[in-house]
Parts: sequence; structure tokens; C-alpha cells
Amino acid sequence: MLGLPASTELNRRIPKQKIYGKCEPGPALKKAFSEQIASIHWRNKIAPEVLNLAAGKAVRELEVFELRLNDGQIDEAVLRLIDRAIPYQILFVLVWEERMRLALAYKETPDVKSAGVRVERYYYTDWMPVGEAALRIEGLSMDAVYENLVRRIAGDALDGQSASLKESVAEQGRRERIKKQIAALEAKIWREKQPKRKFELVQQLRGLQDMIGV
Repeated sequence: MLGLPASTELNRRIPKQKIYGKCEPGPALKKAFSEQIASIHWRNKIAPEVLNLAAGKAVRELEVFELRLNDGQIDEAVLRLIDRAIPYQILFVLVWEERMRLALAYKETPDVKSAGVRVERYYYTDWMPVGEAALRIEGLSMDAVYENLVRRIAGDALDGQSASLKESVAEQGRRERIKKQIAALEAKIWREKQPKRKFELVQQLRGLQDMIGV
């Protein structure tokens, strides 16, 4: 489906019960998982032992999971459930009828002694016809392959190619927080009746806008 090397192909169906058994989701999340996902297939495994790649310091292997959706909707909490159950990075291929999109989480290992990973945020492509997406394995190590995939799927959401991926994600988070502060301040300015107080709020607004170059 993605044009990945044949050596990475697995094409194994994963029963939903396997995910439940690893994470024990609550009733609401289990219901969403069951209602939104029709089937899960483990399509590919990208790892040093199947490709000529160096082992990564943070990324040991990357799995490609195809999720067939019942109605084109999937809660991020459902993706997080699967990500918690699998101790590796996962590229999700979300398929609904004749359309597909890719989703990939930026994950971090909490500390060097931990085998687990923490999901920071998800990035998505737009919907496209099934079969349109083609991925190239770019990079000489698992860390590089993962970083290039995150950047490709995130697109314009991530700036700063010269910065590390961690720094780029952190900067995006900082900009998003400031934009929320700007929106809240603009609403406050609109409601404010006292000229002096409104002037002070406008000055605060300009300061926040300067921080992100608006």
C-alpha cells in the first residue's frame, strides 16, 4: 500500500482483544475502540534486522498498522490506546472506504532506564485516495527514518529543519499556547469598556503577537 520494501512486509491481522489485554481500557474507551475500528492489520515492520539501517538511540523499530474504520472517524484516545499497548513507534494507515490518511505520533522515552514511550502529539496527512501515498525510507538510522517520517507527515506544522525534532515539536507547542492566549486576549479586549484598561490589554496583545511574528 505504501510502496515499502518487501522485506518489511508482515500482513498479520491483530485481534482487538490483544490490545484490550495489554491496556485494560475503561468501558467508554473500549466502546469507542470497538465502534470506530473494523479491523487492525500489522502491515510492515521497519527495523535494522530487515533493512540496512543502524540501530537508533531512541527508536528501535517502527510498525505500520492499517486500521480499517467503520465511519471515517477515530478518536485520538483510541490511537493512544494502541500506542500504549505497543512499545514501539507506530505509523497508522487509516482507511475508510476508498480513502486513506496517515497518522504518526511524536513519542519520547521518559528516561534512559524506561522501556516505555510517552505520546506527545499526533500528526496527520490529509485524506487521499487509497494507494496514493508512497513512503521512502529516508535516513541511515532508525532515529533518522522516524524523524523524517514525522516531518513529512507533519508538513508545514513543523518548522526548523535545522533544529532537532524535539526542539521543533516544543516550538510548535509554544506557538500554539501563545495563539490560544492571543485569542483569549482579543475576546477580552472586545468586551472591555474602559479605555485605559483596553489600551493595556492591546499592549499585552502586541507583545504576544511579536513573540510568534504575527
